[in-house]
Order: sequence, then structure tokens, then C-alpha cells
Amino acid sequence: MLPLCPLGLCGEVFDRLNTPESQMTQRSRRESSVQKEIVTVKRITTFARRLLIEWRRLDLAREDATVIVAVSGGADSTALLLALHELLTADKLNVGIVVAHLDHGLRPQSRQDARWVSELAKKLGSRFVSKRVNLAKTRAGDNLEQTARKARYEFLLRTAQKQKSEYVLTAHTLDDQAETILMRLLRGSAAEGLSGMRTSRPLAPGSDILLVRPLLAWARRAATENYCRSRGFEFLTDEMNDDERFSRVRVRKQLLPLMHSFNNRIVETLSRTGDLLNEDATALAAEANGLLVQARSDSLQNNETELPSLSVSVLLQKPAAIRRRALRDWISQARGNLNRLEMVHLIAVENLLRDGRGGRFIELPGGMTVTRRRGNLELSGKKGLKKR
Repeated sequence: MLPLCPLGLCGEVFDRLNTPESQMTQRSRRESSVQKEIVTVKRITTFARRLLIEWRRLDLAREDATVIVAVSGGADSTALLLALHELLTADKLNVGIVVAHLDHGLRPQSRQDARWVSELAKKLGSRFVSKRVNLAKTRAGDNLEQTARKARYEFLLRTAQKQKSEYVLTAHTLDDQAETILMRLLRGSAAEGLSGMRTSRPLAPGSDILLVRPLLAWARRAATENYCRSRGFEFLTDEMNDDERFSRVRVRKQLLPLMHSFNNRIVETLSRTGDLLNEDATALAAEANGLLVQARSDSLQNNETELPSLSVSVLLQKPAAIRRRALRDWISQARGNLNRLEMVHLIAVENLLRDGRGGRFIELPGGMTVTRRRGNLELSGKKGLKKR
């Protein structure tokens, strides 16, 4: 008589004794396959797994592609590079990684930082591309931040073109998103600005190269630091991140901590609000685009510049929320950017629609002028005759 089996295992033993050998072999193979899969999954950290989920959600290439990864050496970009390497090692991705580092020349140790990133890329088996520019003479403050940003994206665009890559990855996090939304709120941005950064967009107007932020929707700054430490990797720190001459640093160190005292999940809340506003802004943008097309085609086209004019009567047919978006897109397409253009400027241009007098004009940041003439709005680099 067989002894009693603990935990009800006798039934399993009996089944095996009465199961044909071929079935036993198949079962053994299945169990072995499942076990291998479990072992593989266990090798991937939670941070890397969440990156893989976002990678799939964004429908990014998983094989036979070259990806440019912008790496400054800070915790965020180092964590992104490490997590990609982890996914490559686990055969979850099969893409080529090119580490791109721009040395802004703003700090004495910036050359050492570039060498540090180069060594990290070499250790992980990734190609490394770098460039040094000298922004040290740029006036400190927000102007410096904008100049550095422009130089960085120009460098990334050229690198992607040379490497024939369709993707440029940056390591912006939920914290960066919250800071961006608050800075735009303080400047009086509309829904598009308050939507924050997008997880994916063209790197440049008309470009097929995508700028992708795969950490933006889920990763906190503390998580990137912890992930680097858990992998046994150091990361660089930039003292400029503590320089409160920059508005972003003041938002990070003063405003967000104060808001955190009212809502301890303020970063996630701001990000969620940005997502909701983005949905609204997308719908309104479609309406604004249609209005812009119609206002162009119905304008008299007798302006003194080569830029297309807009019909005042057509613009007045739509609500202010749609008109302002159409005007913003019109100005953006002519200038190539929206730098320093704020809501106050759009409202001033919109006021020209209600003023029936011709010859009135509004000066925009950067030297361009919007003039009302013969039932149209005209955009040029020349000053008008009568200042409003």
C-alpha cells in the first residue's frame, strides 16, 4: 500500500505512471519551455520591462533599425541607455544603438563628461558620436536654455541623418513634463502648450525622423537614479541643475515642492492633465487647420509680401479659440518656430480682426509684423505705418 502523499501529489504521480512516454516527453518539453521563459523574464528588471511596454505601445522598431540615444551622462539618459542594453541582452530588442553626446562647453569639466559618456558607450558596446560647441558666452538665463536646446536638436538631427536613423530618443521623464507644463502655465500658454511635451513628434518640421521620449509617460527622476544604482553604474551630476538663475530650476526647487504639500502626487496629476488637454487641443487643431486653409484661399492675395495673407471675414466666422490656433499656425509656418510668441501676442493680432481700420499693425517678437490691409491680415518683416 502506497503511503499517503503530502500536498495531494499522489494524483500527479499516478498520472505520470499511467501516461504514455510520448506524452510525458511532450509535457516535459512544454514545462522546460515555460521554465526557460520564466528565467528569461526574471532577468529583466521592472524598469526595463516598463520601457519595453512603452516601446511596444509607441510601435517602435524592434529589429534591423538604428536608434540614436541622446546621453548627457545624467541619471535619466544613463538609465535609458542601460535599460536599452538590458533589453538587447535579453533578446527583447535587436536594434543598433548610437550614443550621441553634445558638449555645450558651458562647464570646465564638460570635456571630462564627454569622455565619461564615451567610456560608458564603449563598455555597453554602442557606437559613440559627439560634438563640442561653445555656448559659454551666451547670456545666462532662459536665453541660454533656449540656445542650448536649439544646438542640441540640430546636432541630433544631423547625427540621425548621417546614421540613417529614423529615431532619436531622449530621456525626458514625468518630472520634466510637470516642470514644462508649469513653466508654460506661468507664461500664459494655451491648451497646446499646457499639453506639455509629446512622447513622439517629428524631430524637425517636415522631417521623417521621430523624436521619441520613451520615459516621459511613466518614469520618475528618482526611479532613473535608483535603476542606475541597482545596475552598479554611476551617473554624472550637473551643478547647473541647481542654478536658480534658470526658471526651470526655480520651478523644480521652489514651486513644485510647494504644490507637493497640497498634492503629494502633483507630478502625476500635472502629466494626466496635460494628456487630457492634448486630446482637446488635437480636436481643435483639426478645426483650426481647416479654417486656415479657407482663410488663405479666400484672401485677396494682393499683399505686398510673398507670405500668404488671411481673409478677415473668414476668420471671424469661427470662435476665438479656433481663430487663435489658426493665427498661431500661420505665424509659426512663416517664422519656422513659435519662440517667444505668447498668448498676449495672439490676442493682439486677433484684435486687428475687430478693428475695421486698415493700416493697423502688431509687431511680433523676432521682428515680424502683422498688418490689416484691404480686408486681409498680412505677415511681413516690415513695420507698418500706424502703430496700434
